[in-house]
Amino acid sequence: MRVSRFLVRSGLTVAAAAALPLALTAQPAVARASGISVSTTGSTVSVVTGACTQINGSWGTAALLTSGQASFAQGRQVALSGTSAGQSAAWSGVSPGTYTVVVMCSNGSTAGTQSVIVSTPAVPSVSMTPTASPSRGVMGGLGGAARDYGPVAMGVGGALVGTGVIAGAWFLRRRSKPYRL
Repeated sequence: MRVSRFLVRSGLTVAAAAALPLALTAQPAVARASGISVSTTGSTVSVVTGACTQINGSWGTAALLTSGQASFAQGRQVALSGTSAGQSAAWSGVSPGTYTVVVMCSNGSTAGTQSVIVSTPAVPSVSMTPTASPSRGVMGGLGGAARDYGPVAMGVGGALVGTGVIAGAWFLRRRSKPYRL
């Protein structure tokens, strides 16, 4: 009884763990049916697709339509460029508003249609405020290298180092000759 209950619980856990990656990577049906991906960066609109095939050296054409334009021929048209893995087109200097991007392949089929909103770019505000600069420079380096020590401090430090060297030499000399006291 316990073993079968354990197997049922662990089986459900394994099934849920196996289904989780599939649920996370699933895309909505609308995005898959479109066949194009549209993005905006500032005043630039770009479209990417992989649905077109090259015919007579052309992949196809993409058009950017405003809300007042109804047909493909009325929009700003750009030829697709790329490889068999993916084709792309871009429009720069697009003013803020709502647009429709339509991609027509060179065989006459529509790869997809998608709406996009171009917003005004946010201009960062820069404010200038005066600040005092450090008077003694940067206190970095090995233990405050920017500090200026006087000749007395340097002399005392040199005397301590010299005393340590002499004491170390005397100790090592006495150690190498055990018959001397």
